[in-house]
Amino acid sequence: MLRHGRTGHNLEGRIQGQLDIGLDEVGLAQAAAVADALAEAAPYAVLSSDLSRALVTAEAIAAKAGLSVVADERLREIALGGWEGLTVEQARERFPDEHAAWVAGEDKPRGGGETYREASARATQCLREAIDGAPDGATVIAVTHGGTARATLGGLLELDPAAWWRISPLGNTCWSVLVEGDRGWRLERHNTGLGPLVGAAVGAHDLGSRAVGGQTSSPDVEPVK
Repeated sequence: MLRHGRTGHNLEGRIQGQLDIGLDEVGLAQAAAVADALAEAAPYAVLSSDLSRALVTAEAIAAKAGLSVVADERLREIALGGWEGLTVEQARERFPDEHAAWVAGEDKPRGGGETYREASARATQCLREAIDGAPDGATVIAVTHGGTARATLGGLLELDPAAWWRISPLGNTCWSVLVEGDRGWRLERHNTGLGPLVGAAVGAHDLGSRAVGGQTSSPDVEPVK
């Protein structure tokens, strides 16, 4: 699972949720760079959230790999309703009870939106359908968002939802690699990327067979707790 490139809202520390915010110049450069690396894995399919910041990132990868993107709204970021477009401080001031519950780790809808469990359920269903339709040994790349990536990782790894916060948010154009085995999914790599904030450049060998990838740097939904 790969997180999209940087947006202006990421740079400003604004909560995006399901707002359709495009990539900024840095984000476009990140998408081009990650496309060169991930296309080397010869993916079987490239899935994406239908929000433009993810879709443009996915299209860069798909173009390099000779594929078409399969856009699916189930890979969108968690819906945050009235929180969307605000800074975390503004959200605290306008929604003090919801903010307090969020800081305490309670998985409650914010701003009239949805929970992490709900986001995980829809995104996990999307990925399972794609993976079930892929041949053994195939690599599937899914471009999504910070909150949804975290929730989906927690769901696929069958972790207690109360512990999902322990999974660090993906940086922009960083990814996680999951490999399917006889006993379920195993996390092979997390927050792997090309930029200096994440580490040294990596290539296709960092993907696993039958892998789902993910990326991030400034989370769409929340700061690191």
